[in-house]
Amino acid sequence: MHIHLQNGPCTAEIDTLGGELTSFRDGAGTEYIWGGDPAYWSGRNPILFPIVGSLKDGRVRILGREYEMGRHGFARRSQFTLAEQGESYVVMELRESPDTLARYPFPFLLRVRHELLSDGFSTTFEVANTGDAPLPFCIGAHTAFRCPMCDGQRFEDYALVFDQTEDALSLPLTPQGLISTGAGIPILQGADTIPLSHQPFDQLDTLIFDSLRSTGVRLVHTGTGRGVHMEFKDFPMIAFWTPAHANAPFLCLEPWYGCAAWDNESGAFTDKPHCITLPPEERKALTYTVHLV
Repeated sequence: MHIHLQNGPCTAEIDTLGGELTSFRDGAGTEYIWGGDPAYWSGRNPILFPIVGSLKDGRVRILGREYEMGRHGFARRSQFTLAEQGESYVVMELRESPDTLARYPFPFLLRVRHELLSDGFSTTFEVANTGDAPLPFCIGAHTAFRCPMCDGQRFEDYALVFDQTEDALSLPLTPQGLISTGAGIPILQGADTIPLSHQPFDQLDTLIFDSLRSTGVRLVHTGTGRGVHMEFKDFPMIAFWTPAHANAPFLCLEPWYGCAAWDNESGAFTDKPHCITLPPEERKALTYTVHLV
């Protein structure tokens, strides 16, 4: 089911399959979310839960047993139920099922609230432990923005501009999609800007940063300064991805609480970096916000 939101001149579309925001348009009708062309990538804005990234050998150990789970977990291919709806917001829910319990043996409630703002949108993930044992999970977003955003522009006309100057290495990935314990890749060395080109993504696949000083980043056209600003202060990691060797016209901005398995991980879920463990009856809410600039 598709749900339409409106706030003044801005509109958004939400899909209950995956619980994701699949469209955001400004008052001029400009679309900012990638349209999911399968020639490049059929995704748009998937929710990553209860893992982020890939597992080592596709498996994870939970309570002494091994479970299999695909990259980024199961929420992105699950049907959410509508819990609340207003003109400019919607709340959807996902609970455990026989299918999820076979891969992730916990009862849970995942509530996703998308709110359309006058100049952007916010998304809040709230996870509740509805069981009687500690609930481990990771969660993240994978928001794909059209890049270029306007006709006549190029991907290379854009840049990522962070709120603060950074000295940060990108965590390297193995060919299997695991984070390597090898040396990080110098990307932000006393700078706040990454000029965009496809070449770094052809080499590294994904730019992954942990514990930046910045809590926000802009994806902007360098000539006009127009674009979007993402605030990700609730998340310790952020990643950027576009398909390697595809010259795809989009870039994903991905706030993460958790990440792919490290190549030397123990295999236990609770040993995953930034894994959240909720006691019974507790909740954890995390928000990221996008504003037009």
